[in-house]
Amino acid sequence: MKNKTVKIIKPKVFSKSIPKVPSKVLVAMSGGVDSSVAAQLLKNQGYDVSGVFLHFWRDPLAGQTRENSCCSLAAFLDAQSVAKKIGIPLYTFNFSDSFKTEVVDNFLSEYSLGRTPNPCIVCNKQVKIGKLLKQARALGFDYVATGHYLKIKKVGEEMQLFKARDKKKDQSYFLYTFSPAELKSLLFPLGTYTKTQVRAQAEKFKLKVAAKPESQDICFVSGSHNDFLKRYLTLQSGDIRLLSTNKKIGEHQGLPLYTIGQRRGLVDGTGPYYVAKLDYPKNILYVVKKLDEKLLYNTDLVAQKVSWLNNKVPQKTFKCQAVIRYGHQAQDCLVSLKNKKDYLVKFSKPQRAISSGQSIVFYKGERVLGGGLIK
Repeated sequence: MKNKTVKIIKPKVFSKSIPKVPSKVLVAMSGGVDSSVAAQLLKNQGYDVSGVFLHFWRDPLAGQTRENSCCSLAAFLDAQSVAKKIGIPLYTFNFSDSFKTEVVDNFLSEYSLGRTPNPCIVCNKQVKIGKLLKQARALGFDYVATGHYLKIKKVGEEMQLFKARDKKKDQSYFLYTFSPAELKSLLFPLGTYTKTQVRAQAEKFKLKVAAKPESQDICFVSGSHNDFLKRYLTLQSGDIRLLSTNKKIGEHQGLPLYTIGQRRGLVDGTGPYYVAKLDYPKNILYVVKKLDEKLLYNTDLVAQKVSWLNNKVPQKTFKCQAVIRYGHQAQDCLVSLKNKKDYLVKFSKPQRAISSGQSIVFYKGERVLGGGLIK
């Protein structure tokens, strides 16, 4: 009997490569046009997108009708409507306790010590992005995305942060605190768009928030800034004096209510006057008469709690540009190590109203190098 030849049938190959599983992205959605468009763009790019609406702290002393503008009922309903239109799930996380501790308490403490804090920077690092990033990783998400205007680029093996295309909307100032490891897990899809283009995209996608106005105020402050501080701080009135002559010209309502360079709410009927110095030990508010008074200008400052995005601490003096408050135009400066923790920053020309507690952010052209707090 002849041996039969056995024919081996190979399985049919339908694809040369196994399709990649889409990366999972958790988008922080506030119900505004920016985060809504960010979510839609990421879905269009093929990501597995989910939205999350964050609940923050609400001022209990402001009355039942007052809400935190970032997480009001109206904002939630807008986020819910957008998520449904896009076709993604929307989750909610309650971050009210950590927001109160990390953001609000820090805000009040800084003002009580005579400093002018920036709560948005603290919120992004500790809560809105920082805490959300940890939660997202624990739930199996690959990325967290927001509607902030800035860019992340991979240069070689390093993740770097850059200004947004829209310089009027650029928010890189608020995110200098993140490490390269954190940047690897963050997406900012609006970095290459202008605000006008984002609204146009929202109309194109038929999102109901396309024409929704922006909120520029501190989200948790109900009513005026000073009324909020009056509710939570013990304030003591004292003298308002001219810095040049030490002459008393009025009485202030409590030093935490004032900041360097401020004009409004000083002395009724005379002036104008501008805040030049806060003397906390003597409880005296010193003012000057001119907007461009030389005493309001300084050529140098000390930066503390500085973090660098590449995790490398500069040991040598170097040139760069620095921004001393949001909306401030970047200025040429020289940065040197003052001691083991602090840096001395010398500007090429005097800067007006440098305020303790504000953030200073360092740039090399479009690139964010890092930043710290003004001492």
